[in-house]
Amino acid sequence: MNEKCLHTLEFDKIVGFLTEYAATPLGKDYCRQLVPLTDIDEIRTRQRQTSDAVSRLFAKGALSFAGVKDIRSSLMRLNVGSSLGISELLSISSLLSAASRVKSYGRREQSDTNPDSLDGLFAGLEPIFPLHQEISRCILSEEEISDDASPALKKIRRALAAAGEKIHFQLNTLMNSSRTYLQDGVVTMRNGRYCLPVKAEHKNQIAGMVHDQSSSGSTFFIEPLAIVKLNNEIRELEIAEQKEIEIILAKLSQMAAEYTNLLEEDFLILCSLDFIFARATLSRKFKCSEPNFNEKKYIRIKDGRHPLLDPGKVVPINLELGGDFHQLIITGPNTGGKTVSLKTVGLFTLMGQAGLHIPAFDGSQLSVFTEVFADIGDEQSIEQSLSTFSSHMTNIVQILDKADCDSLVLFDELGAGTDPTEGAALATSILSFLHKMQVRTMATTHYSELKVFALSTPGVENACCEFDVATLRPTYRLLIGIPGKSNAFAISKRLGLPQFIIDDASERLDHQDVAFEDLLTGLEENRVRLEQEKEELSRYKAEIAGLKNKLAEKQERIDAQRERMLKEASEEAARILAEAKKTADIAIKNINRISGDSDIARALEKEREALRKGMEKNNERKTKPKPVPAAKAIDPKKLRVGDGVKVLSLNLTGTVSSLPNQKGDLYVQMGILRSLVNISDLQLLDESGITALGNQLPTGKRTQKRSSSSIGMGKSATISPELNLIGMTTDEAIPALDKYLDDAYLAHLPQARIIHGRGTGALKAAVHQLLRRSPVVASFRLGSFGEGNTGVTIVEFKTGKE
Repeated sequence: MNEKCLHTLEFDKIVGFLTEYAATPLGKDYCRQLVPLTDIDEIRTRQRQTSDAVSRLFAKGALSFAGVKDIRSSLMRLNVGSSLGISELLSISSLLSAASRVKSYGRREQSDTNPDSLDGLFAGLEPIFPLHQEISRCILSEEEISDDASPALKKIRRALAAAGEKIHFQLNTLMNSSRTYLQDGVVTMRNGRYCLPVKAEHKNQIAGMVHDQSSSGSTFFIEPLAIVKLNNEIRELEIAEQKEIEIILAKLSQMAAEYTNLLEEDFLILCSLDFIFARATLSRKFKCSEPNFNEKKYIRIKDGRHPLLDPGKVVPINLELGGDFHQLIITGPNTGGKTVSLKTVGLFTLMGQAGLHIPAFDGSQLSVFTEVFADIGDEQSIEQSLSTFSSHMTNIVQILDKADCDSLVLFDELGAGTDPTEGAALATSILSFLHKMQVRTMATTHYSELKVFALSTPGVENACCEFDVATLRPTYRLLIGIPGKSNAFAISKRLGLPQFIIDDASERLDHQDVAFEDLLTGLEENRVRLEQEKEELSRYKAEIAGLKNKLAEKQERIDAQRERMLKEASEEAARILAEAKKTADIAIKNINRISGDSDIARALEKEREALRKGMEKNNERKTKPKPVPAAKAIDPKKLRVGDGVKVLSLNLTGTVSSLPNQKGDLYVQMGILRSLVNISDLQLLDESGITALGNQLPTGKRTQKRSSSSIGMGKSATISPELNLIGMTTDEAIPALDKYLDDAYLAHLPQARIIHGRGTGALKAAVHQLLRRSPVVASFRLGSFGEGNTGVTIVEFKTGKE
């Protein structure tokens, strides 16, 4: 890729941004050396790496490469057997620390089983923990080796500390005894030896060696003879310390030499990851996406934004090239965005082929070009005596000499800078030559001849940058398929040029030029009208969708209202039937009282049973219960209070008095016996079983009682000896109690148990008031201990004789 094009399309500025995001020395070099590639497989690999790094940044945050230093020169010294210094060993330790941190960052969660292109790089890092830990243990900083680096070093430093204490003790003693001879009461160091600052006039009073003199000559720095031996001892210990440090560094270097290949591999991998994550950071910075690459020389940019323009002001462009047409001629007024569109396409191509994401909508497509040529801007040179036209033509000659079908060519103001007629003719010929070579080309121009060339030549398409004449401002929208107008007359009029001058200029235009401009004006008006109609159609569609939703909601409300009305009608019908049944029950009860004709009573009871079964059938049809499957085991959900059952363990029959709890336990009333049994010990009686309860009497007694009990035989099998009113209001409980008393009396129950609870006593008082007025109740009392106490009332019914 030619360097001039990279500079013209400002690819070097993108590289500058990219370099700022790299942290390692070699990673920055990778960024500075970044150039577009031409191998599509390598391009796709780089794009995939950038995308995977972006995904990791979003998932785990930024990755730090701090501490990675270039250790390659140190590794070369290790390979020849040299020892490294403290700073070099610390650089190795810092590299290993970074390798450990980066490897931990790249480790996937157990739930994440989708591999990516970076897994191999992260897996290739080897932190070499033994070497890292040994260097960290021995070296504390660039100026300090740890006392624990070796036993010998620790022993030497203890001896140094002891010798230092002895010297300070001796010097303090001398200072206290010779304070008048001293310039200052402090201990100083000269040439690595402890000295006292002695006044010049008393230098002969202190026996010792003179090591230095102040610049004024008033102070002599004398090493007293009493500490010469101790100073010598300290000096010897310091030499021994330095030798031991060299031994320690040699051992660490020898240990590091065993891992030179791994260390170099770690360094290269870290720098490669730094380069990749710098590309990912750039992608996040400019809100980029991965382009899809093809080999068909097809470009499709969706909402592309030039990365060097203000993101708050730049208008995205949508552009295609290489599909139905392979040449695009962009026209329109100055400052309308034509050159920006050229640079955007060229820069996106360079960025994509370099492995960088582009600031465009996801799904944009780019192709691989071996060369990108751009003739953009005014490059006239005074030194080379080149005018604007000459400089452009020099570039065009070079482009035409090198361009082929694998090239992308960008021309800005093709043929400008010379006579318009000749310039237009040259531009048309140049574009025609490139068109025959199938070169993907984009060109901007003001020449009407090029607009006509695009309209009349297959494979060449017009485009324009939209301009709002009313506001004299470009909208920067790129419109494919529509030639643009320069709008010189309209802009001049808007800016205040007299109308007579504009009219005179219009008259000087060639008739064909006027006709062509009128054609462009008509096309523009048609385009605006079509866009308005499209917007209006979209608005109508939205309104239709809204009306459709409202109609659906209205239909739902109508259906709900219909269901509610049907439910209310069904409930009203059930209420009427219940009232009718109640009236019939009262009539039968009164007839049974005054009539001794058993045949009439049986007939009435038969009619009453038919009415009851009809009501139950109607309720079943209304509620639509699920059919009970035939099974020996009793379904707790299907069991009801009053059902006839047989207790298998006792071989007794009775009625269900309460519903089963979670364990399946329930109460069964067997005559006067009320027992707690499990549902697994019960067998549900059918109609024949219930009838058999009455047939258990002796034959003579059955005959005697037949006339008085035949009406209540069917009823006694379904009426429970217990009524639970807890949870009901007084208005609900009294009608239910009244009906229950009638049913229980007709069923010839001797007594009943009414459960009303304690509460405030209002329900109990209402129950007792009804029992006093009831003609079928002989007596009633509150329950005793074991029967429910005051929360229960025991009712005794009248017999037939009463």
